[in-house]
Amino acid sequence: MKAIVFEKYGLPGKVLKCKEVAKPIPKENEVLIKIQATTVNDYDWSLVRGKPYLLRLMYGLSTPKYRISGMELSGTVEDIGSNVEKLKVGDAVFGDISKYGFGTFAEYISIHENAVIKKPDDLSFETAAAIPHASTLALQALRDIGEIKEGQKILINGGGGGVGTIGLQLAKLKNCEVTGVDSREKLDMMLSLGFDYVIDYKKVNFTKTEEQYDIILDCKTNKSTFSYLRALNPNGRYVTIGGNLFNLIRILFWGKFVPLFSTKRLQILGLKPNEGLDYICELVKQNKIKLKIDGPYRLEDTPSLIQYFGDGKHKGKIVIKMRA
Repeated sequence: MKAIVFEKYGLPGKVLKCKEVAKPIPKENEVLIKIQATTVNDYDWSLVRGKPYLLRLMYGLSTPKYRISGMELSGTVEDIGSNVEKLKVGDAVFGDISKYGFGTFAEYISIHENAVIKKPDDLSFETAAAIPHASTLALQALRDIGEIKEGQKILINGGGGGVGTIGLQLAKLKNCEVTGVDSREKLDMMLSLGFDYVIDYKKVNFTKTEEQYDIILDCKTNKSTFSYLRALNPNGRYVTIGGNLFNLIRILFWGKFVPLFSTKRLQILGLKPNEGLDYICELVKQNKIKLKIDGPYRLEDTPSLIQYFGDGKHKGKIVIKMRA
């Protein structure tokens, strides 16, 4: 089978190669999935480069533990292990597999059956692949941690990516006013999707304006901890889903102490993969959420697409289709 493989850490264009590798055989609790579509995520950008270096403690100090990256898929079950109970051959499935491993930049993957769920019949494979990771990040950040309420004032830092474009639509279901922060090249697209206001991050630091927000959903974590507090309303909540590692550590540290002197909150989302997917899929089927897909592209394009993601040029969710 074809797969995008890397043997050492480095820039995607230099270390990723499209190769023929052995087709996996499912273990007793695994399913063999013929992948139809996959996506690019922040994990891929980090894993391939081995940065931040702290990641190497989990995924290999000098050489990668996982030779094939990728964490999101849609596809069809082709074979099952002896102890598989929830799925059968022929089932169409999708999901964020990161709880059980990586390896979706390939034509096939063998993964624990609990890593995926059945795909709704009325969703295409490309659409299904684009849903799990970004949508559950946005949903869990806004609903479960942010406790979003009707008519609130929301800011999304990194509004033009997969999480941002879905987060916008979830906020609009609550009639919220939503400001999006991203690069100048994405602002027109963001306005067309429904953002009330947009900010070019290169020109304006949103934490230094006089505006304050009920919820800040941060996909970047590229500002100082106390600047976020300044940008929150009383009782406001800052929720980050990822970004600069050292800033995340500061958020984690100060998040424990801020409640001692403030009604504001700083929190990091610990994602529960695939939790809430049924709800999101229902919203997609009802056209209450429309996915912004960048692509679909070919598997062979993966190295340049991961670099494209890392450069922050993607608009919405980058989707890779395995077969024409």
